[in-house]
Amino acid sequence: MDAELTLGETIDPAAHERTGTPLAVDASDLTTHGVIVGMTGSGKTGLGVVLLEEALRAGIPTLVLDPKGDMTNLALRFPGLSTEEFAPWVAPGADAAATATTWREGLAGWGLDGTHVAELDERSDVTVYTPGSTAGVAMDLVGSLSAPQGADEEAQADEIDGLVSGLLSMVGIDADPLSSREHILLSNLVQRAWSTGEDLDLGQLVHQVQDPPIRKLGVLELDSFYPAADRTALAMQLNGLLASPSFAAWSQGVPIDIGSMLSTEDGRAACSVIYLAHLSEEERQFVVTLVLSKLVTWMRGQSGTPDLRALVYMDEVFGYVPPSAAPPAKKPILTILKQARAFGVGMVLSTQNPVDLDYKAISNAGTWMIGRLQTERDVDRLRDGLQAASGSVDVEQLRATIAGLGKREFVLHSTKASAPSVFTTRWALDYLAGPLTKDQVGALPGQAATAPASAATTTSTASATPVEQRTVEVGEDQTPVPPAVADGVPVRWVDPAAPWLPEVGGDPTSPRHRAGLA
Repeated sequence: MDAELTLGETIDPAAHERTGTPLAVDASDLTTHGVIVGMTGSGKTGLGVVLLEEALRAGIPTLVLDPKGDMTNLALRFPGLSTEEFAPWVAPGADAAATATTWREGLAGWGLDGTHVAELDERSDVTVYTPGSTAGVAMDLVGSLSAPQGADEEAQADEIDGLVSGLLSMVGIDADPLSSREHILLSNLVQRAWSTGEDLDLGQLVHQVQDPPIRKLGVLELDSFYPAADRTALAMQLNGLLASPSFAAWSQGVPIDIGSMLSTEDGRAACSVIYLAHLSEEERQFVVTLVLSKLVTWMRGQSGTPDLRALVYMDEVFGYVPPSAAPPAKKPILTILKQARAFGVGMVLSTQNPVDLDYKAISNAGTWMIGRLQTERDVDRLRDGLQAASGSVDVEQLRATIAGLGKREFVLHSTKASAPSVFTTRWALDYLAGPLTKDQVGALPGQAATAPASAATTTSTASATPVEQRTVEVGEDQTPVPPAVADGVPVRWVDPAAPWLPEVGGDPTSPRHRAGLA
């Protein structure tokens, strides 16, 4: 049976008063995706939290991409609604007792209390992942180079494209998959490894860039298409990631396993929040691209269903699906919006500025929740998207309704409904503390230092490579990438147990290799 997600109540737009009529969205409607828009202070973050709470109450797992840190509030559940529970999370100088009272009274105004908070906690499990950090549950992004299991050629090709685009963005290379030498070389190296079932880690990939196990790209000889000196320059750029002390955290933690992130061993609905607020824009693009590329591969392996199997939510999508540029994350987002419906996967995008969204993205949405907007251009962009999605929109009526909205008031426009509805959101069960810092994420209640058991083991030997191998200090005259050797020249390695090794200057305990002629 299709679940109903109750977001609040309809209101009289003129009087701004609740009518007593619940406003609900059928969960299956979100398989055609959704958009939440509203300026700062409109209440769109609260609406997003309520939407996700309702999905979890209905047993629907959620994957949340959190660029600003607001969605970590999903882990702030205080069943006792007591001053002691709120105290660590209120703003400095704020009155925790007054905040607790406000939350109790706010919930009571919607017929809710601490028992409903407890029920939400019993039905769902929130895990906050912190890629590039061990503050929450660390994620092994280097292990994402492991070959996906059971993926068809199309899914594998899309995942390689996302992986390579994201990786190159980390070193400041804006690569076109069809014309960039860097993208073409890396894609071919990963594809060659995966087609033979071979797992890679970043160190192995860097070595293969300098000395590729292939001799042609297309019909051209490798050295003609991408000369050795240029490949070495690319290897040095990628090696800079490995050499950076801060990059060690990117190889720690659990692998990106979408199946594990959307399930729990005890049957509760999983809520996986990927915290991105501590990362640079390039790093955020890398993570979002990898995660959504893995999601596309996972969903293509699922059977078809008309029901909502999983909900993907992205808070503040600005910069990820722009109208003119093509950042790495844009392709997997558009793929999900175009294809995910058949697999029961819905995506909801939230933004302050609809004018910054690609028309192709918003025109795929069947459910729109529109709050107060800043400019007429934003309304015009919404008009274009709504007309593409549903055929006809009374623009002047929409403009007038949006102009009259108050805080926490939204227009619901659905392609399944005959007319828009104006509603206000219910009070959130989770405490809306605002964006959390990385240190606060580490102190979230109920967050273990490790991921759930279902995702606690790595899926490849490549991702299980000991971190120490990547964090050894490298001297100015050293490099972790061995020099290229000419074709036909045999290479041998000395036995560390050889008794004569010290006589030629060797040290069996040293991590350093030296070249020699024999």
